[in-house]
Amino acid sequence: MAARKTVQSVEPNIADLVNGWLKSYKLDYKLEQESLNAEIDKALNDYFSKNGGTGGNRPDVKLLLMDSKLDKYPILIEYKGYKDKLIKLDADGRVENRTAKNEPHYKNINAYAVNGAVHYANAILHHTSYTDIIAIGVTGSKNECGELEYSIGVYYVSKKNLGVGQKVDEYTDLSFLKKENFDSFIDKINALQLTQEELDRLKEKREQEISASLVKLNNDIYQNEKGLGENDRVYLVAASIIATLGVPGKVAPLDKDDLKSSSEEGNTDGDIIVRKIKAFLNEKQLPREKKELILRTLQNTLTTDNINKVTDGESQLKRVFTKIVDDLGIYYKIGLTTDFTGKLFNEMYSWLGFTQDKLNDVVLTPSYVATFLVKLARVNMDSYVWDFATGSAGLLVAAMNEMLIDAKERIKSPEKLAEKSAAIKANQLLGLEILSSVYMLAILNMILMGDGSSNILNKDSLTDFNGNYGYGNSKNKFPATAFVLNPPYSAKGNGMIFVERALSMMSGGYAAIIIQNSAGSGKAAEYNKKILTRNTLLASIKMPIDLFIGKSSVQTNIYVFRVGEAHQKDDVVKFIDFSNDGYTRSNRRKASVNLRDTDHAKERYQEVVDLVRYGKGKLRLLTDKEYYEGHINPESGEDWNQTAPIDTKPTLEDFKKTVSDYLAWEVSTLLKNQNQEDDRLKK
Repeated sequence: MAARKTVQSVEPNIADLVNGWLKSYKLDYKLEQESLNAEIDKALNDYFSKNGGTGGNRPDVKLLLMDSKLDKYPILIEYKGYKDKLIKLDADGRVENRTAKNEPHYKNINAYAVNGAVHYANAILHHTSYTDIIAIGVTGSKNECGELEYSIGVYYVSKKNLGVGQKVDEYTDLSFLKKENFDSFIDKINALQLTQEELDRLKEKREQEISASLVKLNNDIYQNEKGLGENDRVYLVAASIIATLGVPGKVAPLDKDDLKSSSEEGNTDGDIIVRKIKAFLNEKQLPREKKELILRTLQNTLTTDNINKVTDGESQLKRVFTKIVDDLGIYYKIGLTTDFTGKLFNEMYSWLGFTQDKLNDVVLTPSYVATFLVKLARVNMDSYVWDFATGSAGLLVAAMNEMLIDAKERIKSPEKLAEKSAAIKANQLLGLEILSSVYMLAILNMILMGDGSSNILNKDSLTDFNGNYGYGNSKNKFPATAFVLNPPYSAKGNGMIFVERALSMMSGGYAAIIIQNSAGSGKAAEYNKKILTRNTLLASIKMPIDLFIGKSSVQTNIYVFRVGEAHQKDDVVKFIDFSNDGYTRSNRRKASVNLRDTDHAKERYQEVVDLVRYGKGKLRLLTDKEYYEGHINPESGEDWNQTAPIDTKPTLEDFKKTVSDYLAWEVSTLLKNQNQEDDRLKK
């Protein structure tokens, strides 16, 4: 048998061809071992390699090109020498650089030209100020006549597409990089659009990656960094992220190399981070008292002797800072509009020294449920939204996003839209959180999601809040028109005490809360009766029992209110059994995806919003058995969890089916007996 012929790589031929093009275009390109600039070189060195580990990221060719607007674009080119090694895509047609377990797909990154180039692009997106990168893969083979045949893949990797990458077009050479053609090429990439569905899918994918990265980070710090208190870990994450955010043109992001692990007084790693945070907060124009509170809280951790003690040339603070930036940097750099710190806290909460009751209280509201509550509360760009147990501010982030979307749809003047967006963030959101560690995450979350942090207050909403703005504006009432809440269930009335308190301070608007459903069937009757003297219960929505993945099964309901109008016994309440919300959930820790849309989930959630607002005419996916319009007794407070009554009277069809089933059974029995008799006689 003849030996199988080994196909030889033509990568040197590909390199000669493409490098020749670049030379003919008179472009200043750099080869694998050459330096492009210090920032990009360092980013490639700091990022995880194509084989795992750190460093060793060396694109075959690097360029830094400028368009006519003086914007700079890194260009990264990777060569391969085999016909079928241009690109590896996943089932959605995206560059497959992550495995099903949301880990780097080293095999693909190593073997395929475009996958490798996109990997390098993410290094730059992660570790530099560049937000728009071009990733190019070129590969080929020789045909039977010995002629070189090649393929080119050109992908745009940016903050806008969450670093996943978009195919630009089909190309037969790289002449689009020539100076005279480059502006047209940039116009083309700027015109690339993702549909909302595509963007949502990418965000979902990135969220899964975030969870995997957080688990890795948490385990690393927990196992390897001793002597850090429970709250210290949270504060270190918050401090590290704030220090590396920067403010374009005003405050440079803190780099790992800026920390020198010095023992010099006033120049320790902690001192350097504190100064950077101070500069950042000054640019954010926060009230003085708030800035001082944040700095004081973080400083207590950052400036301790142990964390700044230098061992083997490195402080523990620098080591932890490096881990945080390396593991999480990409996710907050690309500007995900997700409850980032909520996810962070959901991973870290087990470290915190809460009692079991408090531990159960610290529950992340899933981002799709947060948006659901916001829509039920009819939030729009003119709403004033508050949350009396804000946690990591996930509900306020969802409210802010909804308000900004509404503003963008309704305001067509860019100048007026910018003014309204600033007003929303600065004046139209208010959150209260009593736990200092959680409060810091809420601040961080709002900063990351658009800087609506001005009115996040570290106060007890039941005893230390009078309904006014905080800090420099404390004499003015917050004119709340929407209330959203996922309260601590260990509080009085399963948390309904917060609802009663908040609604008593509002004159109108709407409220949507998610709470243990026992609050509506007796546990909170006294609070419920008080609430109904000034507010109308519009809807009671039974949610899936496994809604909070990772928590023991807790039956929750969402209650929706119209504020400022007493409930009358003849008012219609919409009772909705939403146990089947269209999602299938897995509680497996190592599952790659714990939440799957298996039955029109997004459409179902929108349908419930419409049912609550407009009534039965919006019934489509849900059935009559899941939607029921009924009444409650305003003086009871125990009848909020009703279901559609079951009609036990048999119909003619029921009778016919019963008779049919009986006759089928009779015939089956007769035949069976006959067969047994036949078998007996044969013997």
